[in-house]
Amino acid sequence: MKSVAGILMLMLALCIPLNAQTPSKDPKMDAFINKLMSQMTVEEKIGQLNLASGGGAVAGAKMGIDSMLKHGFIGASSGYSIESIRKTQQKAVETSRLHIPLLFGLDVIHGFKTIFPIPLGLSCSWDTLLIERSARIAANEASTSGISWTYSPMVDITRDPRWGRIAEGSGEDPWLASKIARSMVKGYQGNDLSKDNTILACVKHFALYGGSEAGRDYNTVDMSRITMYEDYFPPYKAAFDAGAGSAMSSFNVIDYIPASGNKWLLTEVLRKQWGFSGFVVSDMNAIVEMSNHGMGNAQEVGALALKAGLDMDMGSDVFFTTLKKSLSDGKVTQQEIDQSCRRVLEAKYKLGLFDDPYRYINVERSKTDIFTPDNLHVAREAARKSIVLLKNENQVLPVKKSGTIAVIGPLANSKSDMLGTWAFFGNNRDVITVYEGIKSVAGNNARVLYAKGSLYTADSILSNNSGFMGARNVVDFAQNEVLLKAALDTARRADVLVAVLGESANWSGEAASRSDIGLPECQVSLLKELLKTGKPVVLVLVNGRPLALPWEDAHVDAIVEAWNGGSEAGNAIADVLFGDYNPSGKLTATFPRSVGQIPIYYNHRNTGRPFDQKNKFTSKYLDISNDPLYPFGYGLSYATFEYGDIKVNKSALKGNETLTITAGIMNTGKYPGEETVQLYVQDPVASISRPVKELKRFNKVMLQPGEKKEITFTLNTDDLRFYNSDLKYTWEPGEFIIYVGTNSRDVKSVKINWLEK
Repeated sequence: MKSVAGILMLMLALCIPLNAQTPSKDPKMDAFINKLMSQMTVEEKIGQLNLASGGGAVAGAKMGIDSMLKHGFIGASSGYSIESIRKTQQKAVETSRLHIPLLFGLDVIHGFKTIFPIPLGLSCSWDTLLIERSARIAANEASTSGISWTYSPMVDITRDPRWGRIAEGSGEDPWLASKIARSMVKGYQGNDLSKDNTILACVKHFALYGGSEAGRDYNTVDMSRITMYEDYFPPYKAAFDAGAGSAMSSFNVIDYIPASGNKWLLTEVLRKQWGFSGFVVSDMNAIVEMSNHGMGNAQEVGALALKAGLDMDMGSDVFFTTLKKSLSDGKVTQQEIDQSCRRVLEAKYKLGLFDDPYRYINVERSKTDIFTPDNLHVAREAARKSIVLLKNENQVLPVKKSGTIAVIGPLANSKSDMLGTWAFFGNNRDVITVYEGIKSVAGNNARVLYAKGSLYTADSILSNNSGFMGARNVVDFAQNEVLLKAALDTARRADVLVAVLGESANWSGEAASRSDIGLPECQVSLLKELLKTGKPVVLVLVNGRPLALPWEDAHVDAIVEAWNGGSEAGNAIADVLFGDYNPSGKLTATFPRSVGQIPIYYNHRNTGRPFDQKNKFTSKYLDISNDPLYPFGYGLSYATFEYGDIKVNKSALKGNETLTITAGIMNTGKYPGEETVQLYVQDPVASISRPVKELKRFNKVMLQPGEKKEITFTLNTDDLRFYNSDLKYTWEPGEFIIYVGTNSRDVKSVKINWLEK
């Protein structure tokens, strides 16, 4: 059979180009797509805007998918197996009139087969090169199985840990999240999208989805324009500046207009202000769901979305079933349909799908490039670097590889919970649990016991609501008593107890919001009983969000935040517990003392009545401290670090001069350790109220015991810019405070003056 691309080129050679469109930087691509579009019917153009996925497919159910493919009425699909993708692609390119290939997308969020820590956990590594490498491995694996497009990265800033999708992002800081967003895009797309081991990134959820009210998924978002530009927009823009080829609209409203139909967002900001030239896809069924927001019927919301700048409809078939009528009714224009069609075709061209529709279906490469020892090595490294040591009193850690160790808890030997949310294609059978990892790393020098200890929860509401896809879970209270008794019998035979507690993987991610983010009562009861034994207890947390842990912090000597660590989670946790790896992770989301403090984040603005313990009429709670349990940037080490005073090259600067900041740091402990030195800036007097601190730099440094190093940072006026009340991105001369330290709370400071001239 002649190549599809060859046939297509021959057909197009006889065609007349369309009316002039906005030219790209690739004249060859423009000419190719002009010729192709001149051959397409209106129905075929609208078909390119139709992503068949999940349960939407209304038109597909009526016509049949095969018939829609034959007529060119589907432009993209979510892909689930290499076999089904090949069959579907074959029908699209070999039975349709113009042989246009499909784009296959998938939620490759933190790995394809080799699963890395959830993105929130991975962000705690503060290692942008490692994060880029994880995305590169994910792209390489997914691209062997027909996937050329990932619905990732999720770059939503999140200040509310009740929201389950905090697990998918990089926390609360826009500057650090922007660095990570760039790394993810670069990892997925590489330097050449036409290579068969790179995939198209899709930045989501555009925009502001992490600001959902009450931490409830799919809920309303309401914020000022300054907050949008200053705190929430930066990671999206960073991802687009890095070259991300697509974006996904969010479910929420922005200025009371749903994102999927918000022209200010999708056209004025995304395309005109930021210069984005890729295509925008809706989130699942988001177009038709605009009707629930009160925006009209299916035809009306379909027209609203297209005119706003949304190019592809995921799942609901609204574009396919209504746009032709809207065109005849004058509600949309041919130019608007053509524009969206062109954007989708350009993505396919850049991915090389017109040259070879099957380039991402490589059975041989799937045998050699997936779940390899090298990939697992990186996954183990990523999991170790993501782990955050929250507490280590009385030198409980590291644990010795000797005696008897009891590993107890509902998450101690659960493979699926190591993977976390959005890991449907991970190799469950090969996941290393905490129990397995401790046994393996300890070797023959220690005896390792296991007991489940308790149910995940004895709360029937939480248990029933967290079943996957509506499955019901039955709480057996009698079973919990049996599990507890067996665990205490096991604990009595051990020298050290490792309690592995936290959240089921189904408790975080999409549609997984929680009003109470503490450990479930039955798990706390298990922990209390283990502490009563008088033996050393290490609490290992496996979870997808910051938790409220005031009781645990007050009573447990050692607490390790391990997140959902991925395929190699158990080995990585064991490496840390035994001291083979010294933990270096730093929190990227604040841990509250109580759910009542939420939303809580380090870079807040001051009130007119800041906290004052002696004055009742200041901003504070009656029952708890304002301070978080663990602040942004927090994380301990088996080493201890001592910071010297901050030095600056100038205390007064003008204009474009560069400020150099130097801080000494010394390892005063007994272990080699890596520290993330963090630099924050405060602008105490400005035309608008500014944050109490903003992260602007960090430096990861490895120090041997007794070793001292000087860490140097540089800043210029670009680092002082902010959006003022006119949404002008500017800086204002005056006094600034520079902070350097081990986290956002524990810092040293110096003041400088920066004049305009």
